Amino acid sequence: MPGENLTRSEAEERAALVSVRDYDVVLDVTTGPEVFRSQTTVRFTASAGASTFIDAITAAVHSVTLNGVELDPAEVSDGVRIQLPNLADENELVVVADGRYMHTGEGLHRFVDPADGEVYLYTQFEVPDSRRMFAVFEQPDLKAEFRFTVTAPSHWQVVSNQPTPEPVDAASPGATGERSTWTFEPTARMSSYITALIAGPYDVVRDELTSSDGRVIPLGVFSRKSLSQYLDADYIFEKTKQGFEYFEAKFDVPYPFTKYDQLFVPEYNAGAMENAGAVTFTEVYIFRSKVTDAIKERRVVTILHELAHMWFGDLVTMKWWNDLWLNESFAEWASTIATAEATEWHHAWTTFNSMEKSWAYRQDQLPSTHPIVAEIRDLEDVLVNFDGITYAKGGSVLKQLAAWVGIEAFFTGVSAYFKKHAWGNTTLADLLDELEVASGRDLSAWSKIWLETAGVNTLRPEIETDASGTITAFNVVQTANPDYPTIRPHRLAIGFYNLVDGALVRQHRVELDVDGERTDVAELTGRARPDLVLLNDDDLAYAKIRLDEVSQQAALANLSEIADPLARALVWGSVWDATRDAETTASAYLDLVLGNIASETESTTLRIILANAQLAASSYVAPENRAEARRALADGLWQLANEAAAGSDAQFQFVKAFASIAEAGSHVDDLAGLFDGSITLDGLDIDTDLGWELLIALVAAGRAGDPEIDARLEADKTATGQESAAHARAATPTPEGKQRAWASIIDTDTATNSIVRTTATGFVRADDRSLLSPFVERYFAMLGDIWEHRSYAIAEKLVDLLYPAPLASHALVDASHAWLDQHPDAAPALRRLVVENVAGVERALAAQARDAQ
Repeated sequence: MPGENLTRSEAEERAALVSVRDYDVVLDVTTGPEVFRSQTTVRFTASAGASTFIDAITAAVHSVTLNGVELDPAEVSDGVRIQLPNLADENELVVVADGRYMHTGEGLHRFVDPADGEVYLYTQFEVPDSRRMFAVFEQPDLKAEFRFTVTAPSHWQVVSNQPTPEPVDAASPGATGERSTWTFEPTARMSSYITALIAGPYDVVRDELTSSDGRVIPLGVFSRKSLSQYLDADYIFEKTKQGFEYFEAKFDVPYPFTKYDQLFVPEYNAGAMENAGAVTFTEVYIFRSKVTDAIKERRVVTILHELAHMWFGDLVTMKWWNDLWLNESFAEWASTIATAEATEWHHAWTTFNSMEKSWAYRQDQLPSTHPIVAEIRDLEDVLVNFDGITYAKGGSVLKQLAAWVGIEAFFTGVSAYFKKHAWGNTTLADLLDELEVASGRDLSAWSKIWLETAGVNTLRPEIETDASGTITAFNVVQTANPDYPTIRPHRLAIGFYNLVDGALVRQHRVELDVDGERTDVAELTGRARPDLVLLNDDDLAYAKIRLDEVSQQAALANLSEIADPLARALVWGSVWDATRDAETTASAYLDLVLGNIASETESTTLRIILANAQLAASSYVAPENRAEARRALADGLWQLANEAAAGSDAQFQFVKAFASIAEAGSHVDDLAGLFDGSITLDGLDIDTDLGWELLIALVAAGRAGDPEIDARLEADKTATGQESAAHARAATPTPEGKQRAWASIIDTDTATNSIVRTTATGFVRADDRSLLSPFVERYFAMLGDIWEHRSYAIAEKLVDLLYPAPLASHALVDASHAWLDQHPDAAPALRRLVVENVAGVERALAAQARDAQ
């Protein structure tokens, strides 16, 4: 990684010197399994006599020609940058180089399908990795037109941002296999990070739609041949068309590109990427086995998230990465409202609360929290800021902004922003200007308070009543963390809920502006005090919510009877947040979960609660109670699985959650029976992926090992099978098993990004935590070398996922702080990962102390 960074000041200096007209990129991906040939011709203007550089991470540079003059590659190229001296007003640069195929999910990634031996390529360029495929001025404000010419095996599909042209034969003497060349039309002006190349023998399903301006937009959905039997392209097309219709109507701007392909690609680091007209997705979204409804819904949200980016991010692009938050936050907000209003997933805002908002609240309480508008000094800052602030808090605050200005004014302002800045680069101020015009509200103070300060506020009701139960005073009290003392304005609702025929239902609602440390809500005086008062009803605001004592008792006694799923999620979230803050005990939270979770109807809410329960049992209960808490949770999950409706999403989730902690419980024999078929649950099919989860659990329990893993892998010779096998081997509960897993990803650098991820996940699974203790010293000893010599995608996974957080001990905290104290000059991104992990352990220790009282 060192030497690959780019600072904001360097980018600003270069943008002041250079304006790029276009790129011609000629690629040959038939040159072998290690490298590909890349020839880049760039035409750009510059300040005469000035010097600058172009980015090019290369295996070798064969020639550099600037304005007809040959430059010595050995003198001007260091493998990361190519120096460009003595520029003219008008310049043409030609770079011929070899690029290296990546196996980390960065740049041009090469994958060999173990199922059939076929080769698949795809690009992932955000943030700074188009420079791994061609020479480029790698910064978002140097937009240009791009024309790609690609030579590849003739039987491949070759996809880029523009429609795929007819190939021409490219046979050459001595070449093995048939080759063809595809010459694409130039793109519109765009940033380099949203260009793309996806190539290989992908299967494709095609469709089309008519845009709001009458154009016919071709659609394609692509997958590997070995997965195509599981691809539900018709459903994907249906959601895509619903998204097109919704966004074109709300934005009042037609889809800006000429076609829309969606490609599911292997060994992918993210959920998806908004390459213009050629969106890539993780193959997790091709369902070869049963998945939860939460995953199904998440796929829809992701499809619409990337589609929203075609306008916000691709048509109009941030000038520099400090506005990355706006790019991602807008897509989060827009995809959620579109999912709720344009698809069958009408409770998408409940999902947003359970998943995105809980992520945001966690991130915003870490020592590394930062304002939404973060200071992005360089590329490493960008990479670590793909976080819960950038996505989830930003999306939450945009929801608050839409409530603040009014939804119609919000869409009107967004539409004007797209029309005014199409194909250009912008800053936050450009969007706020249009929203102010549309709404008539001055947003300068709102922006400063919400976007330029960090931290989350807490809101509590303060209620006084008379002897008859009539409210005589109602105030909303707002507090802030002393380290982040900003008190903010909130647009929110207050709901009054009463028990009616056994259900807690809302019978009154007010919506108001809350500001200052205390807000008097006079309109609620004189009303009868309800059973439950719920601040932030409908989840308009971004704030931690606490219940008053009467409401807390009613909510906990009747949690499963709260009729509205969003209100129920808000209460679940409030109780979990109080547990994380050591205001209530983890043991009480676990009792609440096991007593109420059976009737939860929302899949993502269920998924998040089950994950929280496992964290509570494993890390938040007092150490002397941990084994019993984990046993009770595992056994309770098995009971819930047996009692759940046959074939239901809840049954499936309870079984999966049971498998993830089964080694701690009393039902390992039942786990084994479920795996070998001697025990069955009505409606539950032990399919390929669930079978792997059960086997991983058996390995973690010491009831299976390499022979069973080898046998299952022999029956599942796929990429997912290889990843699951690596996960299982790493979960082996012996010192030798943990050492083998560690060595496979630390001592050697051959594992792909997906194998690194699954191996690290299995490594830290240890019911006997003493298995991890010997690796604490080794973890900190390896950090510097890993950060120095691995790519960011790999280094970040190793640093984050191998941190032995399950130890949750004072000794781990001390070791973490010792490393931080001894390495003050370590890369800020590396230090941040360690700081965030130790903060999680410190929170766990506080929760343990509360649980022990």
